[in-house]
Amino acid sequence: MVFTVYTIGYGGRKFSAFLSLLKEHGIEIVVDVRRFPRSKDEDYNREVLEENLGAQGIRYVFMGETLGGFRGGYEAYTKTETYRQGIEQLLDLLREGRVALMCLERNPKWCHRRYICETLEEMGIQVEHII
Repeated sequence: MVFTVYTIGYGGRKFSAFLSLLKEHGIEIVVDVRRFPRSKDEDYNREVLEENLGAQGIRYVFMGETLGGFRGGYEAYTKTETYRQGIEQLLDLLREGRVALMCLERNPKWCHRRYICETLEEMGIQVEHII
């Protein structure tokens, strides 16, 4: 079975637009890969996001402890056991439903999501960016 993982950045988006994009792509699980799940926009704070997504039937999973951004060395971090454990957890979630990796940055080129996506692509998983 070929899996597809989606990525999405919420920066500059109202929550209603963010939610519409998730629904449009049939996302069932949002995996938050921010190291610190807080935002100036309260809609994207961990607790609020979990509640609001849950009310729409979308599961929220925080994985910032294993897949969150690490300043100045994420590429090296991808070689650690903690990172590999995070990838394994992510693979389990892909077996459960349609997953979107979420962070602030809308362009994955400027976000640590690109490293996660490279790892997944090396494993044969397709990646689609919701821009």
